Amino acid sequence: MAIVLGPNQYGKAEVRVVAVDRSSPRHELVDLNVSTALRGDFTAAHTEGDNAHVLTTDAQKNTVLAFARDGVGSPEAFGLRLARHLAGSYDWITGARVAVESYGWERIAVGGQPHEHAFRRPGGEVRTAVVTADRDDLHVLAGLTDLVVLKTTGSEFWGYPRDRYTTLPETRDRVLATAVTARWRYTSADLDWSDVYDGVRTTLLETFAATHSLALQQTLYAMGEAVLERFPDVAEVRMSMPNRHHFLQDLSAYGLSNTPGVDDTLVYHADDRPYGLIEGAVLRDDVPPAEVAWLGTPGFC
Repeated sequence: MAIVLGPNQYGKAEVRVVAVDRSSPRHELVDLNVSTALRGDFTAAHTEGDNAHVLTTDAQKNTVLAFARDGVGSPEAFGLRLARHLAGSYDWITGARVAVESYGWERIAVGGQPHEHAFRRPGGEVRTAVVTADRDDLHVLAGLTDLVVLKTTGSEFWGYPRDRYTTLPETRDRVLATAVTARWRYTSADLDWSDVYDGVRTTLLETFAATHSLALQQTLYAMGEAVLERFPDVAEVRMSMPNRHHFLQDLSAYGLSNTPGVDDTLVYHADDRPYGLIEGAVLRDDVPPAEVAWLGTPGFC
């Protein structure tokens, strides 16, 4: 029997970068969380403690910060610059993975006008990008997390099998709520990243709103399908969508009705856990898979 080193990578996780463009009185703010990882010939470091091939994680952190000094642009563009540089820095490095989280800030309004240098951070939604340089190939994943959406009707759930442990009543009218995590893989490494991102995000939102849902699985598929139909440069979409359950509250103990179709106002209680977790991928069948692009990106089927 032989014991050998398996697949491995190493890097610097969660480098916080805040870059402020002060070239005009109207400042621009970029807020990022960047993680790098290198792949290549690092066997001796693991088996012998020989660090001759180890580009230190501190150097990777410094590279991220130095590159931000020249401007960031979109998360995808910044990730591509870093991945190309890191993957090409030494012969023994065969690939690099750069994951970027971008935190949105919006200007505070003063007297009805956006302030030039004061901002607020809205909600919990985060824009993401993962760039993988694998020898001569580049793969770009874009995405978002914690896109919280809810519709107060237009959702049903019925027709499922029942056994002795099934207590959930069927419904033809329910609240549907979720926090969307979505990532999509591009077929190109040269796009107007922010323009396409905005379009995909809008498509996800519009499809969630417009789809009369018979199951959250159906909604997930419809959202992915709409993205692929509208954006030929997107090869696949992977989504993770927790079902944030809202149950009608029994108000009969207070002598109050809480009945759909009878009462104008309905009261629900929102359960944060346990929750159903719906995950899936929607793919083009004529585009080759690229699993190397997804290595190290958890949370999807």
